[in-house]
Amino acid sequence: MTGVTRGKHAPDIARPDDGRSIGGIGREERRVGLVRGVIAERVVVSTTLDPFLDLRALAAYSCISIRKLRDYLDDTTHPLPCYRVGGKILVRRSEFDAWIGAYRARGRPDVDAIVADVLRDLH
Repeated sequence: MTGVTRGKHAPDIARPDDGRSIGGIGREERRVGLVRGVIAERVVVSTTLDPFLDLRALAAYSCISIRKLRDYLDDTTHPLPCYRVGGKILVRRSEFDAWIGAYRARGRPDVDAIVADVLRDLH
């Protein structure tokens, strides 16, 4: 492997060959993790990360209280999509992200212009 010192056993020190920095450290030595005697150069995640979250995990993910999430489940105009398995409520993270996208605010409304429009319509 390029840029890695070798000894009697698998090393725990890596040094860059060409002077480029590794993780912002440069030519200094740095510790790297061993995985069963093999140095892991990269990790590839082959599964999609779209978990089902219970309300407690969803509250932590979204910074919305569990009580408010329960209110959104029963909202008549824009309910939060969920799965009910027995008594457990689960929400898929991607579906929550799509659902909350409808609440995206684009700038601050001009309150003076809105009031002026309403007053003009009244006259």
